[in-house]
Formats: sequence, structure tokens, C-alpha cells
Amino acid sequence: MVGSVYAEGIRINVLANGKTLSATLDDTPAGRMLYEQLPITMQMRNIYGWQMSSYMLQPLPTGKMVANNYKVGDIIYWPFKRTLVILYKQNGERFQRQHIGHIDSGVEVFEGSGDTIVTFVPYSEEVTNP
Repeated sequence: MVGSVYAEGIRINVLANGKTLSATLDDTPAGRMLYEQLPITMQMRNIYGWQMSSYMLQPLPTGKMVANNYKVGDIIYWPFKRTLVILYKQNGERFQRQHIGHIDSGVEVFEGSGDTIVTFVPYSEEVTNP
């Protein structure tokens, strides 16, 4: 396995709005494929006031799709529109998705932010956000 891996998944940093957030990707084919593409910088659209979303040029593999309640901070892949999504606020909606990982804390940085450039990088305690 590439990068810093712990029993609970693959650690990464998410850089947005001058903040560095730590996250964990699932150790699944989709999580590993996303990790292998790092660093990735995306223009993410703030949609519906509860999710950041960006189109993926290369589709991620899907496995077990879920349609239960999501957790604030979940990183998901929505294969129907080939989008990577950060769910930063709860609205109670249930929808079919591929769970990819979770941002540990700080997702409130996206609230009211509008469209945002977000960079996903391998985990490091030394990361600085430009």
C-alpha cells in the first residue's frame, strides 16, 4: 500500500480556504485509486448549501453502494454523475453513493464558502495551505 496507512484507512490532507484538514480514505479500490492520483486540485462547487462537488475525469471503481444516512465530513463518490463530494452539513437526505472516506474535523470551513479550490494531498503533519 502507498503512503501513510493505518489500520483504519489511508490518511490524507484536504486543503481549502486557507485551512488544512486531516481525512481518512477507506482502504478500498476506490479509496486506493483516489490516493494514487494525489495530489489533486479541484474546483469544487458548493451545491445546495450542504455539499462540495467536483467532476472526476477518471471514474472511480464502485463496490458496495450505500443509501443510508451520511455523516457530516463524509467524502463520497456519486458514480451517476462521476463526482467526488464532500458532505459538510446534514440535511437528512438518503441517496445512493459510494463511501470513499471521512474528514476528521473542520468541514465547517465550507459553510457559506461558495465555489472553492480544494486540494487533496498525501498526509503530512508539515503541510502548509497556500
